[in-house]
Amino acid sequence: MNPQAPREPKYHTIAADLATKIRSGEYRPGQALPSQRELSAAYGVTMMTLRQALRVVEDDGLVSQQVGRGTFVTEPRAAYQLDSLRGLAEDLREQGHTVRTEVVGVRPGPAPTELGTDDALRIERVRLLGGRPAVHQVSWVREPYGSMVRAVDFTQVSLYAALSEHDVVVHRATERLRPAILDTAIGDLLRQPAGVPVFVSDRVTYGMDGEPVVVDRATILGDAMEVRAERAASGLSLRWTSNVGAGLTGAEDS
Repeated sequence: MNPQAPREPKYHTIAADLATKIRSGEYRPGQALPSQRELSAAYGVTMMTLRQALRVVEDDGLVSQQVGRGTFVTEPRAAYQLDSLRGLAEDLREQGHTVRTEVVGVRPGPAPTELGTDDALRIERVRLLGGRPAVHQVSWVREPYGSMVRAVDFTQVSLYAALSEHDVVVHRATERLRPAILDTAIGDLLRQPAGVPVFVSDRVTYGMDGEPVVVDRATILGDAMEVRAERAASGLSLRWTSNVGAGLTGAEDS
């Protein structure tokens, strides 16, 4: 006889149901959930079990519990993964976010020193999450790879998918993430005033031969995303630095 699988805790079931209702729009951003007393009665559980469920939903970033006021649905936030070799838009869509890309410009331009060459294709884009401009991204693609993807419609196709179509294989990346203040030029593109807090990600992606293929710089509105990283027993995926202004450095083990 096979042993019976352990039953899922009731609060997990309630948390999953609340999360589904929030993501489907039944409970909208800014809206207060029913009171804890109403919810505990509706789910037929004790107040303690209901509060465990609310803690799970809050830990997932879907609600905010405000003492004396109630529990409110938060504005949607995306997680910026430090452990992925995919493009930013691919990561966000994988998380279930609606992402639209506006292309600001695609042209040859001087390459950053990290690319190790003078010639590169410069691709400038704005990423919109749920219709809201949230990320400004510039990618410099090393030649001859830049010429391969110059005609791609980047509103529909990710840069890394386009490179893959030309049999360009990427195998590792290094990334540095730091806090910053939005400047006027990028602020105009993101429809935000200069001076608001942002994250700036500088990423270098390497090919199988160890040569850099793409350098990316993404400016991310501080209230649009949270940063997540995976830790493994066999290696370090997130490094904390103590230098003032240096922020966080994430690097994948090669």
